[in-house]
Amino acid sequence: MASVEQTGNVGKKVVVVGGGVSGSYIAYLLQSDADVVLVDEKEFFEIPWSNLRAMVEPKMAERSVINHQDYFTKGRLVTSPAVNIMESDVLTADGENIPYDYLVITTGHGYPSPRTKLEKISYYQGELEKIKSANSILIVGGGPTGVELAGEIVVDFPDKKVTLVHRGPRLAEFISPGASKKVLNWLTSKKVEVILGQSVELGGSSDGTYQTSGGETIIADCHFLCTGVPLDSSWISETFLKKSMDDKGRLAVDKHLRVTGHSNIFALGDITDIPEIKQGYLAKQHAAVAAKNLKKLIKGSDESVLSTYKANTSGLAVVSLGRKEGMAQFPFVSLIGCIPGILKSKDLFVGKSRKELGLAP
Repeated sequence: MASVEQTGNVGKKVVVVGGGVSGSYIAYLLQSDADVVLVDEKEFFEIPWSNLRAMVEPKMAERSVINHQDYFTKGRLVTSPAVNIMESDVLTADGENIPYDYLVITTGHGYPSPRTKLEKISYYQGELEKIKSANSILIVGGGPTGVELAGEIVVDFPDKKVTLVHRGPRLAEFISPGASKKVLNWLTSKKVEVILGQSVELGGSSDGTYQTSGGETIIADCHFLCTGVPLDSSWISETFLKKSMDDKGRLAVDKHLRVTGHSNIFALGDITDIPEIKQGYLAKQHAAVAAKNLKKLIKGSDESVLSTYKANTSGLAVVSLGRKEGMAQFPFVSLIGCIPGILKSKDLFVGKSRKELGLAP
């Protein structure tokens, strides 16, 4: 177990489980107000909406992959995954029991990840070499990850043959049909072959030949799997919080972002059952609201003054399409091209996100 102790506050004990968007931000926001322990299996936080750019530009990761210790300077970092939650303690895989007065669960999705920043940057360098050495590339999955990866590749490497296969009836199904059609047209204009309504068997290919469920044959030098990743919550179902979980593995939360039935346990980000699109900027909003509430509770304020989180149903979404273009969906209109690209694609909000953690952009 790696544990790093910083000079911090001595007071109420807050344990944050998970070092993704909401976990990192709430640890940063609370570190001067409580005795905060951040439990994460890796040593860093990665700005997730920049990771596809890092695959074609590994230098991006030097800014978007941030050691927890760079922003979390007053609390304690434990680099070991949580494996059990009790009513007053969290147990890590290394056998440490960490006591808490307040618990914040932000484990999100279970993406496999290297442990250190250096290993993560090395991973991206390897992915770039994989792309550069291939003449033809298969992308499996047409959600936001698959669409944005295709965009990054065809913009930086326009001579590559890119095929995108998606089992759904349209790309990026979290956005409106009209916006989805605009994304499809943009990709096909860049000569991406898009195959909808089919899946691909990846396990049987050893010579670069792939078969789709519709009987089509695809020849590709390499592939990238961009399908959904399950929530990292199966272990929680073995704890006393199992009654607060739904059949999809999400934790039910109240309007103050507390786990239903538990006044001192909060859940944030993708692991919640809040009916909204799961996006990073909303995870930040979760962290901001929960941090306000925890500060009030730590000071002994009455629950009647706690802040309320309202599900974001605006449908706002921005899909990056390479370095200069994008698709932005607003409540009543969607735009594609350079103007949406200005919103996200140039820097992918990396500078803004770093500043929000007290770091230089």
